[in-house]
Formats: sequence, structure tokens, C-alpha cells
Amino acid sequence: MQYKASQNSSQNLVSFGFLQSKADYSLFTKTVQDKFTAILVYVDDMMIAGNDKQEIIKLKQQLSSQFHMKDLGELRYFLGLEIVRTAQGLFVSQKKYITDLVREYNLAHSKPMKLPLHTQVKLSGTPLSQPEQYRRLIGKLLYLTLTRPDVSYAVQLLSQYLQSPTTAHMQAALHVVQYLKGSPGQGILMANNSAAQLTAFCDSDWASCPYTRRSTTVYCILLGQSLVSWKTKKQSVVSRSSAEAEYRSMAVTCCEVVWLLSLVKDLGITKPTPVHLQ
Repeated sequence: MQYKASQNSSQNLVSFGFLQSKADYSLFTKTVQDKFTAILVYVDDMMIAGNDKQEIIKLKQQLSSQFHMKDLGELRYFLGLEIVRTAQGLFVSQKKYITDLVREYNLAHSKPMKLPLHTQVKLSGTPLSQPEQYRRLIGKLLYLTLTRPDVSYAVQLLSQYLQSPTTAHMQAALHVVQYLKGSPGQGILMANNSAAQLTAFCDSDWASCPYTRRSTTVYCILLGQSLVSWKTKKQSVVSRSSAEAEYRSMAVTCCEVVWLLSLVKDLGITKPTPVHLQ
């Protein structure tokens, strides 16, 4: 369920017996025997989930006694994320966000692109007279990577030129928007029958940057059959061999796995199985 609160409720939640997660300070959990309740708080927006309806009703009454709240019903839209319940689980997308983005940049009648970015694209051109427009667009595309891992590499590449963007960078960013236009309804399925097993995949592209010769780290992590974490990022140093680049990619992936293990522990999975890294 989704709610709106008029003030910070962190102290109130702690007084109600909730524990604040050390892995994510916006997450609060409470376990009473076999009853589990979790709350995710972001400014004045709040999501409540649990396996006991009476506990949720009791919590709602407790919060309402402290400050004004607005019940928005079952979770359908949260911070630009659209959530749809299906027989397979929860489907999370940003269809409206993409549609608004296409309309904002007057691309409604443009031809959708088949790829987010051409592999042989040359990012050189005339400096933009108003670079803040490019920075604003990249910021919006970065938020879209929450549900669209297919544009993660392209957005990561374009975000490296925020300081001095050119017309070629802006054109490439609009190309990504045109690609998204062709599949606005794609997203992430959180399967309801996934096993509590983390599986991590990582890779690296050795010396892929033609300017700095740095490698690119790529990883994705699944909880059962559900994709829960992914990233594409240029490595901070130059690797002297492809093996070194691979090890750096594995190290970054392991850091993310450690954080996820701490998070799933707060969500009630106290004895997770060993993580497979591939």
C-alpha cells in the first residue's frame, strides 16, 4: 500500500517497534513472531508491505494518530515507477515517464530507433550554447535506468560528457529517447515464485574507452529469476591486462552482493544460500 505523510515519520516508526535498516536508511522493518511488516519512506511518500493485514491496519492507525496521512490504496505509481500486479508477480515500468519525455523533446512523430546507441558513433561536434539542456536530459535518462537496463551502457557513456557537451552528444542522447519511444512499456518483472537465491554475472570490456583506455565494468544480479541490481560503469584506473580488468569487475560486483545480502537479511531472509558469481 502507498501513503503520503505530512512530516518525517522515522522517529515515530522507531517508537512503534520498527528497526531502521543499516543497508538502506529509508527501509524500516518489524517482526513479531511470524508477522512481518516493512515500510519504505521517501520524503513524504511511504510504501507499506506485510504478510498480516491486521498489523498493517494497526500501523496505519498508529501513524494517523501522530500526523495527517493520505491513503492512496494499493501501490500503482510511486516516484515515476508504474507497478502492475500480474499472475507472475509485480511488473515495474516507467511508461508514462518515457511518454512524457518523448513529448517534451518533440519526438512523438519521430521514427523509433532499433538500438539505444550506434556502436561506431563519433561523439565530437560543436559545443552546445546551452549545455544545461543536455545535463537535464541525461539526468532524466539516468532515472530511467531504474527499470531499463538496456540503456544503461548508452546513458553511462553519455553522462561522461556533462562538463562540455557538444551537438553530437545531444543528438546521441535524443537517439536514446527515440529508442525508448519504440518500447515504452518494457520494464522489470519481480516474479512471485523466485527462490531466495542471489546469482551475480559480471564482465568487463578491456580498454574500451578510446580516450582514456580505461575498461568498462558491467554486472547484473538476480534474486531467483528477478533482476534486482545492474550497472555499467567505466573503471577508475587503467587496467594493464584483460585479466586485471576482469578482477576489478568482480570486486565491484562482490561489493554490491555484500550490500544486497545485508538488505535481504533485513527483509527476513536470515540464512541466504551461497551466491554464485559468473
